[in-house]
Amino acid sequence: MSRATVGEMTRETIHSSNDDSTGGFCEVALARPFLQQLTYRVPADAWQAASPGARVLVPLGGKRAIGFVAALKRDSELKNVRSIIELLDPEPLFPPALLDVARWVAEYYVAPLGMVLRAALPPSLTTLRGKAGRDTAREPALRRQVIRVVRELPTLSERESLFGRATRQREAYEVLESLGGETTVSHLATQLGFSRAVLQGLVDKGLAERTTQIVSRDPFAQMGPVDSSGPRLTPTTDQAAVIRRLLEQASDDQPGVALLRGVTGSGKTLVYLELLERVVTEQGRSALVLVPEISLTPQTVSRFRARFGDLVAVLHSGLSAGERYDEWRALRDGTKRVVIGARSAVFAPVPDPGLIILDEEHEGSYKQADTPRYHARSVAAMRARLEGCLCLLGSATPALESWANVQAGKYRLYELLARVTGHTLPRVELVDLTQAREEEREAAESSATEPSPGPLIFTRRLRKSILARLERNEQVILLLNRRGYATFVQCDGCGKVWSCRQCNVSLTYHRRRRRIVCHHCAYEADPPLRCDECSSTELTYTGLGTEQVERGLGELFPQARLARMDLDTTGTKWAHFQILERFRQREVDILLGTQMIAKGLDFPHVTLVGVINADVSLNLPDFRASERTFQLLSQVAGRSGRGAEAGEVVVQTSRPSHFALQAAARHDYLAFADRELEDRLEPGYPPHRRLANVVVSGLNEEAVAEATERVADWARSLFEQANIRDAEILGPAPCPIDRLRNRWRWHFLVKADRPAVLGFALREMATHHGQLGGRLRLEIDRDPEALM
Repeated sequence: MSRATVGEMTRETIHSSNDDSTGGFCEVALARPFLQQLTYRVPADAWQAASPGARVLVPLGGKRAIGFVAALKRDSELKNVRSIIELLDPEPLFPPALLDVARWVAEYYVAPLGMVLRAALPPSLTTLRGKAGRDTAREPALRRQVIRVVRELPTLSERESLFGRATRQREAYEVLESLGGETTVSHLATQLGFSRAVLQGLVDKGLAERTTQIVSRDPFAQMGPVDSSGPRLTPTTDQAAVIRRLLEQASDDQPGVALLRGVTGSGKTLVYLELLERVVTEQGRSALVLVPEISLTPQTVSRFRARFGDLVAVLHSGLSAGERYDEWRALRDGTKRVVIGARSAVFAPVPDPGLIILDEEHEGSYKQADTPRYHARSVAAMRARLEGCLCLLGSATPALESWANVQAGKYRLYELLARVTGHTLPRVELVDLTQAREEEREAAESSATEPSPGPLIFTRRLRKSILARLERNEQVILLLNRRGYATFVQCDGCGKVWSCRQCNVSLTYHRRRRRIVCHHCAYEADPPLRCDECSSTELTYTGLGTEQVERGLGELFPQARLARMDLDTTGTKWAHFQILERFRQREVDILLGTQMIAKGLDFPHVTLVGVINADVSLNLPDFRASERTFQLLSQVAGRSGRGAEAGEVVVQTSRPSHFALQAAARHDYLAFADRELEDRLEPGYPPHRRLANVVVSGLNEEAVAEATERVADWARSLFEQANIRDAEILGPAPCPIDRLRNRWRWHFLVKADRPAVLGFALREMATHHGQLGGRLRLEIDRDPEALM
């Protein structure tokens, strides 16, 4: 039995057997970096309404803080216990099963329960406003004042007797009539020019009344109406068979987890829609649909809205605080029952969920980067288990952890191995950049021209393919997973590279903004004119980013209409939607971007995908580098040839013989998975063993190194004392990026064969070393997606 369930039973027992007039105590989970919960007294007037999952305002030191009731008890052995200031919720914000999920996340990922619960709510519900937190976080409903006619004046004489010389009141009254008897006070005052005194005069005469209404903000307002009049797609034979089998699994008492491996263009989204139709429309239940970045997949949202209309809610970081709260409230109230969102939507408070879907389940963005460092895939599987519903994972290139679970019999596998259009997957050609540079040099020598001093952006093969598409009025997608113009600035005289003052990384040159920028901490400065060490003015801008590729495209293909899609061009709300809409309307010929263009896009006129440099992610010092590269190439290749015309993919690389690139070129996931799993076996990387990355950071490098050594030695001793033989400590050592935001970083890895052993070690570590002191910080990342 879970802790939350025990807590609920204990609360019911207290209320049924004790007098509530004396109050009691509660354990409060706070969003602070310590695991333990604090005890507070609950006054008698709040005791009856208090329950696990409700927010409370409590004193903390000399300030106030919002916490969550974790448990209630009648007595406490502690002395001088402070009382809660206020019970903020008359009923808990979390259904019992969702509270169970939060408790599991806190225990598994070794995170404070208060931080987990905070991550599950809209930010406006967990933020104190006002000086010193005197204003508590109230539900931020959007309220508007409405003034409406409450008495009709049918005759002219009656109007003259009531209004007399108050002509503005009469005008306001008649405007109200013309507007159907009701409008907002702001419209009358701001747009139509009636003063507040005039409007109050109507209220005083009993002709109108002023009321307050709660208005829901519409996150889809910028997307416009969705056309749902078109014919509904009919599943193919393969899709229908998969849908039938998934429905059979969903009907089990414990449906578990299913993995749908479907090649790009095989129609996984239609499978999702058909399953949701059964769950939401026919069974009247709710559903969660998670996608890697909701703001980048407007096509997906449109398809779900066309099928389910106003039942669809979205939850993602791009919404305003008010929009996010309104969507969360509509889901909690059950007025919306299909949520589409990024990773945090796994905590959406939908009642009676019947299906949880993770599209592109392999994506690293499902892992939270800071505390609580949960993975939405694992949380979704646990929530489905606790809610008794099916968890469906979908991908053309499943994560190796998911694939290993299929092989172990933990997940059921379903496959869609053909595109719905009947076309084969696009032909992929690997172009050797080293050989291409040599050919360019030889061509320049034979024509007695100077070779280009800059990097080779487009090989002859790619240039020829782009030109052919432009001549046929087809569209092109180009990928380079690196933004900016040049990746670093270097002095030719002494070799100095301009680096961030706060991070040990080079600064990226952004030509359009004329700034050198750190992509980790956002530090920026003017580009240098001379070297401050040797005074040389000979500076080289080296490396390739999307901004430089965009410039090269403009020079090579001046007739082409270009659009660039990266973090620099999509910073404003709905900018991504506007760019993709222009591409869909064929107002853009070439779409250039980072990895955000590699997924979720379905444009039938795209017949060429070009990868400017596939080595960007392949060369990272991380054990997942090969897997990420294979997945990225497979995903972006799948954007080509989804319409009537066959597709082609050109991949430029300096390592054409690498097995990950070779497998991606053949669209051979099975061969890649077999080889990568074999390569990870001896070093013991996931999924063969369980892994945690323990990072210690601080302002003094020597202190950080010493503390990391101390914690690592303590962990080794723990394994020895507990006679644990199937776990080990690797390191410590400096992190690959050893300084970020002015903090030095060292780390060590904890590997274990059994998840229980790893969990035990991490919880003991957090208990004994969670507070290192001296401005040092211990961070535990269980099941890390990256070790940078």
